[in-house]
Amino acid sequence: MELIFSEAELPQAAEIFMHTLLPGHRVFAFHGPLGAGKTTFIQSVCKALKVSDRVSSPTFSIINAYHSPEYGAVYHMDLYRLKSSTEALDAGVDEAIQSGAICFIEWPDKAPEITIGSVPCFLQVLPGNKRKLEIKL
Repeated sequence: MELIFSEAELPQAAEIFMHTLLPGHRVFAFHGPLGAGKTTFIQSVCKALKVSDRVSSPTFSIINAYHSPEYGAVYHMDLYRLKSSTEALDAGVDEAIQSGAICFIEWPDKAPEITIGSVPCFLQVLPGNKRKLEIKL
């Protein structure tokens, strides 16, 4: 699956992502360089999930927990600062992933053993300030 979108088209891309993937998948691993828009895309998906909490980057907290009235718990993880899978385990990443909740993981390469089985999502910047999200099912 591939989505190409501009900033103005972001809400529609998030809706397509949610309605296409959430029925069968719960854990999503977002890959992409700094500035590709991983957090921004996840914020838009959370908005589509009707999360009323303020959705922000969990760079320092590692895991942010939100609530969707329809889907329940939603975890947003940012593993950028971690140096090993052990640190991810200590932070509770594995527990969140195993909980059955919806999980969005940024920088999954920092703990590859823990994120096995997640849906790989690759974000890249295209010319004209567009983004391409490639999802490998």
